[in-house]
Amino acid sequence: MELKGKKLVFLGDSITEGIGVENPDNIYWKRFESDGCQVYGYGVMGSKIAKQQSHFTKDYDHKYFRSRVPEMETDADIVVVFGGSNDFGHGDAVIGHMWHRTDDSFYGALHLLYTDLINKYPKATIVVATPLHRPDEQREWNEIGLRTFLPLEGYVEIIKEVAAYYSFPVWDCYRNSGINPSLEPIKKYYMADGVHPNDDGHEILYRRLKGFLQSI
Repeated sequence: MELKGKKLVFLGDSITEGIGVENPDNIYWKRFESDGCQVYGYGVMGSKIAKQQSHFTKDYDHKYFRSRVPEMETDADIVVVFGGSNDFGHGDAVIGHMWHRTDDSFYGALHLLYTDLINKYPKATIVVATPLHRPDEQREWNEIGLRTFLPLEGYVEIIKEVAAYYSFPVWDCYRNSGINPSLEPIKKYYMADGVHPNDDGHEILYRRLKGFLQSI
């Protein structure tokens, strides 16, 4: 796909917001401006794909992915959805099943999110990005003291499964980003806190995502 002149919209969490970078112009999606693209980023730190079961103890819990679709730029050529790490990291929504269509299960929230995006952008190419690796991805308890429903890889596989149902291209960051903070040199140079890529890490994300989009 030729990217020059295209309007790109990015929906995500803290990585898309730019937590971890020193210069906001180095956020992965901002770099597409150098390719002649119009870019719009909608990243909210801590936000999740699924609506949470709790009583919204954090401000970002009100801003799960689907709730933000109405505020996004219209008439996009490419839409990239990049999330799921926080659902694993500190979420309390159940996993659910492939046939669910409710905001408060992970499966159901993915279905409703993807349907909303199709309705808003019927002519756009909608791309799904899976979460990056985390050093704690096999843990049994999450950051809010709940037993994790699945390891992070389980969330990755569900994202891919539901995306396949809608025939969305999937950029598998978990397996193809080149960033795994469990490897000390990678963590040191690209993701110091183990979750958020730094400026150099965002350069890698940009280059790999650009190649992926060009291959579609």
